[in-house]
Amino acid sequence: MTQAMGVDLRDLIPRTPISFEALSGKVIAIDAYNALYQFLSIIRQPDGTPLRDRTGRITSHLSGLLYRTVNFLEIGMKPVYIFDGRPPEIKEMEVLRRRRVKEEAVKKYEEALQRGDLRAARTYAQQTAHLTDEMANEAKRLLEALGVPWVQAPSEGEAQAAYMTIKGDAYAAASQDYDSLLFGAKRLVRNLTISGKRKLPRKDEYVEIEPELIELDKVLQELQITREQLVDIAILIGTDYNPDGVKGVGPKTALKLIKTYGSLEKALKALPETEFPIDPSEVRKMFLEPKVTDNYELEWRKPDVDAVLRFLCDERDFSRERVTNALSRVLKAHQQYAKQVSLDLFIKKH
Repeated sequence: MTQAMGVDLRDLIPRTPISFEALSGKVIAIDAYNALYQFLSIIRQPDGTPLRDRTGRITSHLSGLLYRTVNFLEIGMKPVYIFDGRPPEIKEMEVLRRRRVKEEAVKKYEEALQRGDLRAARTYAQQTAHLTDEMANEAKRLLEALGVPWVQAPSEGEAQAAYMTIKGDAYAAASQDYDSLLFGAKRLVRNLTISGKRKLPRKDEYVEIEPELIELDKVLQELQITREQLVDIAILIGTDYNPDGVKGVGPKTALKLIKTYGSLEKALKALPETEFPIDPSEVRKMFLEPKVTDNYELEWRKPDVDAVLRFLCDERDFSRERVTNALSRVLKAHQQYAKQVSLDLFIKKH
C-alpha cells in the first residue's frame, strides 16, 4: 500500500489552533492509513528501525494506534477510523512514483548505516514506511478490541471521511492532507495523530505541534471562490491523480489564475504552450463525485480488556503494565461518559 500525500494547499488555507478538549464529545472521522503511516514513520529506534516483536513483526503502527486512541477516548472524543479501499485507476502513476521513492530511500538508509551515520539513517528510514494489508487488518482487530468503530471505504478513505461530515455523522475529518477539503469535508483537523513534541528533520531541535481546525466554508469565503474552483486550483498545482500539475504554477499563482479566468479550462487556454496530459474533467470528477458508502454503523463500546491484552501482550510482546495502564484510562473515561449520558437522560425526562 502506498502512502497518501495529497495536494499542497498549505499556503492558501487559513488554519485555527484547536485543543484536544475542544473536540470532546465530537465524532472525528480519521484517515486510518494517513495515521498509520505517521506512526510507522515516527515510532522508531535511534537507528531508524521500527519497533518489532520477538518474531520480527513490526509493531510501531499498533503502538501509535493504541496510545493515541486512548488519548482521544480519555478526553471524550469519539474517533472512527476510515480505511482506504481500492485506489482509482487514475492514481496508478502516482502509486508507481511513490514506490520508486521508497526503493531509493531504502538504498540511502542502508548506505547511512554502513557509514555509521545514525541521524541520516533515521531520516531515510522514515521515508521507507510501508503499510501492508496485514498491518491494516491488525489495526482493525485492535480497534474492535478497544470498542472503537472503523469504516471500510470503497475507494479513497478521505472521500469517505468527508462524506460523513457532509451527512452530519462526523463533526470533522482528520488527516495531514488537505484532500478532505477537495472531497467536500465541512471541517478538517490536522496534526491530530502527530501532535506533541516532534523533532525537526536533520536538527537536534524539537517543536510543539498543535492540532489545527480548518473549516471549508471559511476557506472558500476568505479566498472568494467556490469548492469547484478550489478543486481546479488543486489540479493546477498537482494532485494524487495528476502529480505534476502545471509546471511553474504554485498555490498563489493557481489561485490568481482561477480567480481571473473562472475555471481550469479557461486558465489552461490562457497559459502559453501548456500541455496537460490528462483530461481535467476526469480529475475534477474524482473529487466532486467520489465513491463512498452508507454501509457503516458508529458505536463506541467498552473495551474488551482480555482481547486487547491477549493480542498486544501475549501475541505481540507489548509491556503488560503499560497496556493495562492505558486500558484503565479508557475504562475510567467510559465510566464517566456512561454517567454523563445517564444524567442527561434523567434531566431530559424531568
